Amino acid sequence: MLVGVSGIGFFSLCYRLFTNARWIYKMFIRSPKNLRDYGLWAIITGSTDGIGKALAFELASKGLNLVCMARNLSKLESTAAEIRHKFGQRIKIRNIALDFDKSGPTEISSAIHHGIQGLDIGLLVNNVGITNSHPKFFHEFEPEFIESMVRVNVEAAIWVTRAVIPGMMKKKKGAIVNIGSGSSATVSSYPLFTLYAASKAFMATLSRSIGLEYQSFGIDIQCQAPLYISTKMITELGTNILIVPVEAFSKSSVRWMGHNDPICCPFWWHSLQSYITQSFLDDLVIKYLFKTFLRMRREALEEKTGR
Repeated sequence: MLVGVSGIGFFSLCYRLFTNARWIYKMFIRSPKNLRDYGLWAIITGSTDGIGKALAFELASKGLNLVCMARNLSKLESTAAEIRHKFGQRIKIRNIALDFDKSGPTEISSAIHHGIQGLDIGLLVNNVGITNSHPKFFHEFEPEFIESMVRVNVEAAIWVTRAVIPGMMKKKKGAIVNIGSGSSATVSSYPLFTLYAASKAFMATLSRSIGLEYQSFGIDIQCQAPLYISTKMITELGTNILIVPVEAFSKSSVRWMGHNDPICCPFWWHSLQSYITQSFLDDLVIKYLFKTFLRMRREALEEKTGR
């Protein structure tokens, strides 16, 4: 009996040591992939703000040419000018102005087909997304907003991926990165931002499933699920030790692209937070989030009514 218990304890210790060593290796030691091996061009949706813009700069620094997709042409041109100013003319950029909220399968497929014609597309980053401006109960969402979130957060990734995958299959290589969220991957619920979290859970399931479907075609598919990042989406949370600068996240994000990690949290501080939350604190974190979001909702309503 004692021998059996000791054996279980020893096995548990070895497993923990192995898990910790693997985490350290992936976070700090493992070499990033040369993304140009997949192809010379990368597509980024939602590339004029936040994570998408930071990733555009980071991928350009790795020598990848960019196909930038967003709804605002002037912001696309401004972002392209910033990238060219920093990296010179060696980085080629094509802009596709497309409002995913107002575009269906035909419009999206046509825009991509014409926009990437003749290009060696190696990487797709499905980043475009929206969330509610302040916390809301589920019944408070307007039907129009629900439809918009489904179109932008869910359908956009479906139709862009479907348009790009055949080219990757043809050349037997490619990488797809879907930007998910810790709101669905780290905590078991995310009250008052329910629709957003549910749409990101979809991204995780989509990534896992098509990752298996297209593995034999040499296409590496991954969902990255970050926690809080300093973007417009979370400005109401203010300065917080848990929030990571978007530039720091983008560097870690690119380091993980192409590796065999179907669902991952690429920035070390996010990953540590996620591990602690999932292991010990899920109920406490959810209660804290719910309380915080209720306060934010109350403040937003008071501001709206002028009280």
